[in-house]
Amino acid sequence: MDTIPTSIPRPEHPRPQFFRENWLSLNGLWQFDFDYSDSKKAQGWAEKDSLPLSITVPFCPESGLSGLGMTDFVEAVWYRREITLTEEQLQGRVLLHFGAVDYHCEVFVNGQAVGSHDGGYTSFSFDVTGAAKAGVNAVTVYAADHLRSGKQPSGKQSQEFASYGCLYTRTTGIWQSVWVEFVPRTYLASVETVPDPDNGRAHLKVFTNVPASGMKVAAKATLGGKTVGQAEAVCGGTCTALDLPLDEVALWGPGSPTLYDLTLTLMGEDGGAVDVVESYFGLRKVELVDGAICLNGRPVFQRLVLDQGFYPDGIYTAPTDEALQQDIRLSMALGFNGARLHEKVFEERFLYWADRMGYLVWGEFPNWGLDITEADALCTVLPQWLEEVKRDFNHPALVGWCPFNETWDYKGCRQDDRVLAGIYYATKAVDPTRPVIDTSGNFHVVTDIYDVHDYEQDPEVFYQRYAGNPKAYETHPERQQYGGQPYFVSEYGGTWWNAQEAETQRVRMENGEGGLTGWGYGARPLTEDEVGKRVAGLTKALLDDPKMCAYCYTQLTDVEQEQNGLYTYDRKPKFSDEVYKVIRDGFAAPATIEKK
Repeated sequence: MDTIPTSIPRPEHPRPQFFRENWLSLNGLWQFDFDYSDSKKAQGWAEKDSLPLSITVPFCPESGLSGLGMTDFVEAVWYRREITLTEEQLQGRVLLHFGAVDYHCEVFVNGQAVGSHDGGYTSFSFDVTGAAKAGVNAVTVYAADHLRSGKQPSGKQSQEFASYGCLYTRTTGIWQSVWVEFVPRTYLASVETVPDPDNGRAHLKVFTNVPASGMKVAAKATLGGKTVGQAEAVCGGTCTALDLPLDEVALWGPGSPTLYDLTLTLMGEDGGAVDVVESYFGLRKVELVDGAICLNGRPVFQRLVLDQGFYPDGIYTAPTDEALQQDIRLSMALGFNGARLHEKVFEERFLYWADRMGYLVWGEFPNWGLDITEADALCTVLPQWLEEVKRDFNHPALVGWCPFNETWDYKGCRQDDRVLAGIYYATKAVDPTRPVIDTSGNFHVVTDIYDVHDYEQDPEVFYQRYAGNPKAYETHPERQQYGGQPYFVSEYGGTWWNAQEAETQRVRMENGEGGLTGWGYGARPLTEDEVGKRVAGLTKALLDDPKMCAYCYTQLTDVEQEQNGLYTYDRKPKFSDEVYKVIRDGFAAPATIEKK
């Protein structure tokens, strides 16, 4: 086995909202191999004592940070590494966690199967106590990724050899952190926190791994280090409900992201602490009132940017925790107060920083790649989607759900509306606290908020469609009908700009030539000044529309060949300070709905 480097990539705790002291990161160097024909499981590779290649986890093999950079299609991959466990660590239970593995994953410890998981974007864990031993343990991971099957969600991953249009480099296998937790035999499994600012309290549901009858759960909230609320309840079964009243009410919102620290303690019959978890929550509620999205009873116009969550060196995985924060800072510097986390389930550390920084986000799902023309697609998407809703439920920054995006016809067949309706109603059943958009842009079936996508590049035309139109503009009137819900344009702009190619384009236009590389929406501007005026003009059309409760601009950064970002792919400025000021002032101008 190769020596594990002392410098561990992405060493921070992957779940800041459910933190225990007793954990161990497994990020770093693993043994690795490709399985191009997906046949090595039948050849006994789960029991092999070594693999020929090496990879740096948590970066996918397609990425440069993995050490491989292999971007061709591969049906399956294998990982292996050894960890040493002590007798003390085996006194309780050993949990093996994966942030995300794309797509079908099977895990073996010392050659023994310990669990499997379907879904390339949601977190999962296995209790590996029965397979673990004191001393050296071999962990083997098999991941199959049949991207072009039409049977698995793949988001913005290209189904052709190369990236094209708005589809980018693929991700296979492990792409989020792997870690081990050492917990007692009976332990705190999860918590569901429903903030109740009107009544100055939080409602908690605390779950244990097994029935904990006779034990107690204690909850303590602190604010700035001061205890402001305590509650205790006797456990019954695996779910214990308790109300946590708060002596001080401090609301969470953009610009004032106040968070309460929360300590959960599972106590034995003797009153001693059995398990302790550190968490946090924010006091805020989301309501739809008179066409507006309200936070804590106040209309808040959502100035959103489309964030694809791709990185040049890590593909799906941010190279550092700082890179996650930096993306939020770059967005806020241009006047945005939030983002659509687009066609991808972002890692929990991103949501943690959104909570800390007061940044609104919409939770989405990477539905592209999945055929939803038949109702059996529910069997694929529903379990994965509910995993996401459960994982991210407690984040105050998350203000809405959007399970589907642009559900275009698939091989000439229309979407099965029962799939969209089924996911909508399931989401509302498990989370009645947030609005749900069934499918962003098209084609709506049942939705709390009605959104459209419009990449018109002429600000005058855009103004007539929106600010100059007493009715809600419908982009697909033959397939969907507006029903009076809160309304917004959740994709617009996409203004195509690459400074080097702009000059080339000008010369080629003079010579009657074409053939430029790259991709974006509509005709390219010829100057930076034109970019600024276009972006500001398009945005003004939406801000001046009294029906509009939000906007979402495409997009935060360039991604590979898609060159319509506000920053380059490596997060560098694309425009002069003067043009950025025009763009920033346009995004941050008051909306009509805020003047009411």
